[in-house]
Parts: sequence; structure tokens; C-alpha cells
Amino acid sequence: MIKAQRGTKDILGEDTLTWQKIQDSARNIFQSANYQEIRTPIFEATELFKRGVGDSTDIVNKEMYTFSIGGKSENSITLRPENTAGVVRAYIEHNISRQSPPQKFWYFGPMFRYERPQAGRQRQFHQIGIELFGVENPAADAEAILMAQEFLKSVGVDNLEVELNTLGCPKCREEYRNSIREVLKPYLDELCDDCKIRYEKNPLRILDCKDENCQKIFERDEIKKVILNDYVCPECAQHFEQVKKYLDALNIKYSRNKMLVRGLDYYNRTVFEIKSNSLGSQNAVCGGGRYDGLVQMLGGTPTPAVGWALGVERLFELIEKTPAQKLDYFVVSKYPGHALKLCKDLREKGKTCDFDMQNRKFAKQLEKAAKVANFAVILGEEEIEKGFYTVKNLSTGTQEQKTSI
Repeated sequence: MIKAQRGTKDILGEDTLTWQKIQDSARNIFQSANYQEIRTPIFEATELFKRGVGDSTDIVNKEMYTFSIGGKSENSITLRPENTAGVVRAYIEHNISRQSPPQKFWYFGPMFRYERPQAGRQRQFHQIGIELFGVENPAADAEAILMAQEFLKSVGVDNLEVELNTLGCPKCREEYRNSIREVLKPYLDELCDDCKIRYEKNPLRILDCKDENCQKIFERDEIKKVILNDYVCPECAQHFEQVKKYLDALNIKYSRNKMLVRGLDYYNRTVFEIKSNSLGSQNAVCGGGRYDGLVQMLGGTPTPAVGWALGVERLFELIEKTPAQKLDYFVVSKYPGHALKLCKDLREKGKTCDFDMQNRKFAKQLEKAAKVANFAVILGEEEIEKGFYTVKNLSTGTQEQKTSI
């Protein structure tokens, strides 16, 4: 028997109702704030992710599903491991920057990463996210966080913690990088193999390492002192303070986490994660931040931007599941043609209904009706000849004859 691949999962039965609720809630919340849905291709040129996500990231180095078409490396394509790079590519390709800012988008769809499957984490997984282009004002950062909070609240999740940090701009971040390199130099041989590579390419990514030995190194006083120091220029510091003031005004509680750098290279200034204590050690539900340099990096004009993404599989574990709703009517009849015609008429009136296509005995049909519907419409020979319906309330057992439904 052929089974679903490891790290993938069928969504069926009542689970689909909860997924539909999540997607409908996202659409309602984001459209109320003038975010337009965007749908980008599932695969893109591999170069887009190498340049956009960063060649020092685990995503690019270890986790991408990449294929060469016709055996030619220049035709390399990759199943999208995240969607910000694809949205930015579409933003540039369709000259959306010519429109009056801000340009706001939201998306929902599958992503792909080759990593160890675990609770709430699959190799094919789904993300909901937003991207906001064209606004440098810290109000955009605050609205992005607000949108995440409002969406999570709409699906019944409120036991959350917001963690914030600022990575500064490229200019002030360079001093931070150099200080991290300098203080970690004596411990370079003790770092994991991945962090040795990060040390050369992007030392800030070392702070995102989950290796226990690396974590112990970060706890050393001289290293912690560097990590906890603010290497941000006055402009970046002012931006971050204003973000916090906006969040205070919105009554959004947050805490500063100076170890927070996020796993993607394109972030600058504000970064954030929203966490849940219900998910164990891998407890981030949502993460994002500013990426003011990404549009230009991918060939567009300099454009400030901010966004976030949220894992739907993780969210699914946190929310109350949506129960199946019973049909309005189930037609019980030995005459499939008449039953199908009645179902058509009822559906045109906005009612939900079904009938027994197998033409089983009345008792079996009534048994099925009691499981799936609120009312049974009995359509026998007498009802058809005299032009009426026998409608049975399946909760009370009472029934009555009607000439119309």
C-alpha cells in the first residue's frame, strides 16, 4: 500500500472544518484592515531563496527541496520554504511599488522544508502571513504585531507572549557583528559545525543556535555582556522606542529578548516572535519583523517593509476544534430521482441536504438521517402521488405533513 510521505499529512474529516475556520478568520481579519490576498507559485527559481532568505541559513543550506530541470543547474527550481521572498518577487515583477503606499498583502498556503517531523512541524506545512510595503514609520511594525494578535484572538488563542528585539540597521549592526566575532573567537573550536560557518558568514545567526553546548557558551559572562549590550544607532533606538510606545497604546504586552535574531538573514530593526506555553520547547507560533533591504536586494527600488508568518499546523494544536454541523434535511425515499430533485430544490433555497444514493431500506435510511441531519423528509409513494412531504424532527421524533419546505 502506498502511504503519504513522511512529514506530510492528509487533512480530512472534521479537521477540515477547523482549517476552514482558520482560513476564513484570516480573510476576515486581514481584509478588515485593507490587506489584499496574494497567491504566488509553489516553486520559484532557487536563486530567489539563496539571495532572499540568505545562504548562511539552515533553510538554504539544509532544508530546501531543490530540482534541476533537464539536468541544467541554471534551471534550478525550489519548492518554496517560506513566502516572503516570493511575495517580494511578485511585488517587483508587477511594479506594485508604483501604487500609493502602503501596499498590504496576506497569504495562506503550503511551504516545504526537509526537517525532522515532530508535533506541529511537517515537511509540507502551511503558513498564514502578511507583508506590508512602503512604510518606514514604526506604526507599520506595531500594526503587523496587532494583526497577528487580532487574528490569533479571532480563532480563540489568547494565552500568548510577545517577544521583541531590534537588530538595528546594516550600519550599526556591523559593530555588533564584529563584537560577537571578537568575543567568540577564543571559543571558536567549541562551537558546533554550523556555528563555525555562521561565525564567518553571519555571526548574529549564532545566537539562534539550539545546540546545548553553544547555549552554554553564550552564558559566559563576557559573552553575555556583549549580547546584552545595545549596538544600535540613535535612529534605530528611536524607532524601537516608538514601536514599544505604539504597542503600549494598544495594550499589547511584550518583553525584550536580546537573543532574538530570527532564522532568516533579511531582517533589520524590529524582530518579534509570539509564543505559547502550550507547545513545549519549540513554542513560537508566529514570527516576523522588518526587512527594509530585501526589495532592493532582489532587484527592486529601496522599499521599507515588515511582515510575519504563522505555522497553521502549530496553531491547529492550540485551538478548539470545530465540530461537524448537521445537515438541515436528509431525504428518505425509495425513489432516487425524486429525492435528487428535492435536494436540488432545497439547496437552491440555501438549505443543506443529502439523500441515500444506494436506495437502501427505509429503516437504514432513517438511521443515517438521524446521524447526519436535523430533519428527515420522507418521500414515499403516497407523498409523491398526492404532492406533499412528511417532515420528521429527528430530535423530538415528531413529524408533520407539508406541501412545501
